[in-house]
Amino acid sequence: MPSAYDRQHNGAVTPALADIRSNLHVVALPLRTRFRGIEVREALLFEGPAGWAEFSPFTEYGDDEAATWLAAAIDFAWNPQPDAVRTRIPVNATVPAVAASDVAEVLSHFDGCRTAKVKVAEAGQTLADDVARVAAVREAMGPAGRIRIDANGGWNVDEAEHALRALAEYDLEYAEQPCASVAELAELRWRVHRSGIDIAADESVRKAADPLLVAREQAADLLVVKAAPLGGVRRALRIVADAGLPAVVSSALDTSVGLGMGLALAAALPELDYDCGLGTASLLAADVTAAPLRAADGAIEVRRAEPDADLLRSHAADPARRSWWEDRLERCYALVSEFGLTPRP
Repeated sequence: MPSAYDRQHNGAVTPALADIRSNLHVVALPLRTRFRGIEVREALLFEGPAGWAEFSPFTEYGDDEAATWLAAAIDFAWNPQPDAVRTRIPVNATVPAVAASDVAEVLSHFDGCRTAKVKVAEAGQTLADDVARVAAVREAMGPAGRIRIDANGGWNVDEAEHALRALAEYDLEYAEQPCASVAELAELRWRVHRSGIDIAADESVRKAADPLLVAREQAADLLVVKAAPLGGVRRALRIVADAGLPAVVSSALDTSVGLGMGLALAAALPELDYDCGLGTASLLAADVTAAPLRAADGAIEVRRAEPDADLLRSHAADPARRSWWEDRLERCYALVSEFGLTPRP
């Protein structure tokens, strides 16, 4: 159920469901490498007066959580976004939990990126696998490259402390969500603060009823923020401002349409001290636009993607999956309307 933070938008106007359905497409895009347990990324796209938007919460998410993603998409398609203060966003490469021997091939798809986020703590793998992967990234990027790791909450405090000490020699920029809970993050941050490895919070912000708890508990040095799961650009900007911590803008394996929202958020932040995780279109083997939002010389131009009709057709999901997404849209739309999740422009 939406939190009190969301319900402050009661009374905001949302478009009719028929307006959203009037130009709706569901696509299924193959990935270059298995990532986050999937090999195909599905997304529902629609166009509003302000442009195209994407509704693509992962399939295992419940409707209450997914409704916030829909609110963000509606806002992006129907309302003007906050003013940008920059036109290009520096981005990081993203390295899935691949074998060390595959790291160089993965990095080759991220043109000019001098920062890499490396997935660790993958189910079925060991710390030795993580160390080998991070070592391969360091070798490929050289001493000037920046490396951050993302455990998606996969370690307890003792495991995280042990892992960070094992990985410290590779000069980590920060560790993203090494533990699942805010209390664990706070304990770990206290234990490793002398090592120089910062702690970043992701799930503890975007999946939390209170996204500011992690800041109040001093459990992180920085926030990783994603526009769609936080309810859109405006709400994400407020969370960052209220938290008072540096922010990294990231994506949720979006198509280029969805990445446009992340770029709008990164462009509007008053300060942007870190490369952003918005280069993930390079993990897709296909996209919905002839001009995908991919890194060029380590950065992406701030713009919205315009889907290509032929690509929408060629990557259309099968009828059963389209029906599944349309049903999900209808259920989540009812929640958006009930709780007024979409902010006024």
